[in-house]
Amino acid sequence: MPFTSFLRCLSPQNPLSFPSLRKLLHPPKKPCSLSLPLAASVFQCLLTDQAECKRKLGRKFEFGLLCSLAMDSQSTSLLVLCGKSSAEIEFAKSLKAKNTLKLPDNGEVSILLHPEIEKPEEEPFQMDLFMSSLSTNTFGRFLIWSPQLPSTHDVVSQNFCELPIGTVCVADVQLKGRGRSKNKWESPRGCLLFSFTLQMEDGRTVPLLQYVVSLAITEAIKSICDSKGLPHLDVKIKWPNDLYLNGLKVGGILCTSTYKSRKFNVSAGIGLNVDNEKPTTCLNAVLRELSSVAYQFRREDIVAAFFNKFETFFSLFINQGFQTLEELYCKTWLHSGQRVIVQENIEGQMVENVVTIQGLASSGYLLAIGDDGQMCELHPDGNSFDFFKGLIRRKLE
Repeated sequence: MPFTSFLRCLSPQNPLSFPSLRKLLHPPKKPCSLSLPLAASVFQCLLTDQAECKRKLGRKFEFGLLCSLAMDSQSTSLLVLCGKSSAEIEFAKSLKAKNTLKLPDNGEVSILLHPEIEKPEEEPFQMDLFMSSLSTNTFGRFLIWSPQLPSTHDVVSQNFCELPIGTVCVADVQLKGRGRSKNKWESPRGCLLFSFTLQMEDGRTVPLLQYVVSLAITEAIKSICDSKGLPHLDVKIKWPNDLYLNGLKVGGILCTSTYKSRKFNVSAGIGLNVDNEKPTTCLNAVLRELSSVAYQFRREDIVAAFFNKFETFFSLFINQGFQTLEELYCKTWLHSGQRVIVQENIEGQMVENVVTIQGLASSGYLLAIGDDGQMCELHPDGNSFDFFKGLIRRKLE
C-alpha cells in the first residue's frame, strides 16, 4: 500500500495497530493500517541500514518494495500533535480539524493526534515522557512530532501565526536541515532536531537570542548529568552559534525572524548529536568513554530540560537584559582570552592585527582589546565559513 493511501485510512475510528508484515507486502482487499512506531522504524531504517531494519521487524521482507514505500513517504509529511494540558489538547483537535498546517512547496501533510496512537510507549520519540519532564508555563507545551520532515524550522516558521507561542516541532530525520548562511546541516538518526517559536518586541535584542538558546542547551545537559549522577560533559559554545565537545562540533543553533504587527516572530532551531557518532561525535559516545553507567542521553530528556532552563533564562533576558546571563555565558564559551588575527582597512590597504577577546559587546559582536589598549568590536566578513577567519575590527570610541 502506498504511504499516502495508508495515511488516509487513519482516523480515531481506525486506531493504529501492528499488522503483520505479510499483510503489508501482500495487502488484503480491505484497507489496513500501519502503526506509527513501525512506520517510523521502517522509513528510518530504510534510509540507513537494511540489516538493522530486518532486526527491528524480526522477519523477512521484500526490501525493494519497502524502499518504494519510504520514497513515497517523502512526498507526505506525517505530523503528530500533542499537548501538555487540556487547553493544548483542545487546540490540537482544532488545528487538525482546520487542516491549515502547510509545508514549503505545498508539500502534503497528514495530521494525527497523539491519543490516536495505540502504543505510545513504542514511539521513536516518547511524547508522554517529554511532557512529564516538562515544567514550563509557555515553552514546549504544544508539540509537533514527525518521523521525517524536510526541516523542523520550516514547519514552525511557515505556520507561525497558526501556532501558540512556545510550540516545538521535533523530527527524527530531516531531509533539508539548514544552518547559518544557508549551510546544510547533517541530520541523521540519533540527532536531536527541533525548532520552536517565540516573540520579541525590541529588535536590538533579537541578535542576542541565539546566545540565550546556546546557554540553555549547555545548562540543560549539565542538569541531566547532575540529576543522573553522571560525569559532566563539557559542552562549549563557539561564538556565535555552534556547540563543541572535546574539540569537535556536536551541535548548532539557528534563529530567524520576521517582523509583523510591531513584534518579531522568531523561529529558533537546534541540532545536537545525541546518539549519532558521525559525522563528528555525540553525547553518548563521549559519555561511554567517561563512565560505565547504563544511562544514555535521551532526546526527550534533553528537550524537556532545555525548555525548563530556557524559559527561566528568556524571562531574565527580556526583563533584565543579557548582562544577567553574560557571566555564565562567558564561562561556557571557548573564547575568553583568545587571541585572533583581525583585518582593518587603513587607507585602502587591508592590515592584519592581533587582538584579545574580552567578551561580548552590547551589539552581540565580540568585544576585544588590541595590543595598543584600543577596545574594538569584531565583525565577521560575511564570506568565511569559519567566523574566526576574516574578522574585521571596528574601533570603539
